[in-house]
Amino acid sequence: MEEHKEHQTSWGSRRELLNKILFESTTPLGRGSDIALFIIIVASVVAVMLESIDQVRAVHGTLLIGLEWFFTVVFTVEYVLRLYCSRNPLGYARSFFGVVDLIAVIPTYVSLLLPGAQALIVIRILRLLRVFRVLKLVQYTRAGLHLLYLLQESWQRIWVFVLALSLLVTTLGSMIYLIEGPENGFASIPLSMYWAVVTLTTVGYGDISPQTPLGKFVAAMVMVIGYAIIVMSISLSHRHFKRTTPCVRCRETRLEKGSEFCKYCGHKFHQH
Repeated sequence: MEEHKEHQTSWGSRRELLNKILFESTTPLGRGSDIALFIIIVASVVAVMLESIDQVRAVHGTLLIGLEWFFTVVFTVEYVLRLYCSRNPLGYARSFFGVVDLIAVIPTYVSLLLPGAQALIVIRILRLLRVFRVLKLVQYTRAGLHLLYLLQESWQRIWVFVLALSLLVTTLGSMIYLIEGPENGFASIPLSMYWAVVTLTTVGYGDISPQTPLGKFVAAMVMVIGYAIIVMSISLSHRHFKRTTPCVRCRETRLEKGSEFCKYCGHKFHQH
């Protein structure tokens, strides 16, 4: 009986140790696990990219297949261990990163069972999403928390900006469609809206361009508007960030510039 209890205790301690290694980064083993996973994830994504190049696949195809199976086995073992040691296995399996972990291994097995499903292998590029969990940038860095707070404070402004930009793109696309028409390459309003987005963002692919004098004038105005939007967005964002820098403890934004302490909770600021 006592041996059974000792065995259960030992088994439970192993699960707890695995949980700390795979789900926590505060311990040396956890940090080491994160670093190893980061290297493997990046290497697997690079392998997927190389496999998409015909010349590389023709010469190193066997090596790339071997590496793919190695990465798949590693990710499969990791996924099973996470399910085993998680305090809420079902919650982990249903979580965003749980789904990403599963997607990271499924394509290789599916391609083995169904030779016609080779196109699914491209889905392996989603493994790159796992880097965000490994690095835990948003969750553990002060800058990430600050950015999240500012985005929450500014979400109404962001939606207004997106809506205004959508209306502008629709208007400009419709305008250039009426001016140029299908005979000059603007075959539809959606295609004309694509041109408006490309021109507003100052990318300018050049696949379609206005041919009439009025169309070229509109294009010039769109380019100027695009530059103005970029400049104003950066300027307004900078002012808002400076004005709404919150206290990291109480999140109060009504702070006096140059203060050493927060007057609401007494937290000492880091001077830069």
